[in-house]
Amino acid sequence: MQELRQEDSKVEVKGFEAKYYDILMDIITFGKYPSFIRKVIKDLNLKRDDRVLDFGAGTGRNALLMREYVDKGEIVALEIGEEMKEQFKKKCSSFSNIKLLDRRIDEPLDFKEEFDVVFISFVLHGFIQEKREIIIQNAFNALKKGGRFAILDYSNFDVDSAPWYVKFAIRKVECPLAEDFIKRDTKKMLKDFGFDGFEENFYFKNFVRLLQAYKPL
Repeated sequence: MQELRQEDSKVEVKGFEAKYYDILMDIITFGKYPSFIRKVIKDLNLKRDDRVLDFGAGTGRNALLMREYVDKGEIVALEIGEEMKEQFKKKCSSFSNIKLLDRRIDEPLDFKEEFDVVFISFVLHGFIQEKREIIIQNAFNALKKGGRFAILDYSNFDVDSAPWYVKFAIRKVECPLAEDFIKRDTKKMLKDFGFDGFEENFYFKNFVRLLQAYKPL
């Protein structure tokens, strides 16, 4: 069995790919990504005064969409990539309720029961399990009681039985960590940290899922 290493991850995007990340996402999804991510953000059912913590915030595309719903609350975005942060600042600098922090999400954070929602988009699969558990713990700690952790990522499915194009994407385009994530029971993973009350929305023929889990009251 192949030993999984964080060095095999493709989650920390740099260089050309980071500089043109939004454009590349639109191209590889044949133009479907903008409408898809807008639908996901709508499905989050954010409230106007929510405080949202955005893990691995990227270029700010998601933060801008969330801000359409959270106009009286606050979005705190965490990102470490230099090219990503530069784009984020250009997109979001005019909004006083969007804040960008240079913080790693796979190391312990000091947020304690401050947020209504923690959102993470196509990032969790790109970490080894040990680091995923740190990220989940960070989310649990940061959430207020009754708050929710919203994970947009691959759903759990049998890769061997998936269509050829899905297998190709997971095994040839993605890193080995993605298939490891898909094979695990994400709900159980979250339950082990105290989350419950799961809600799910599925996309792209159920291979992608928005999984929301609540911190008990």
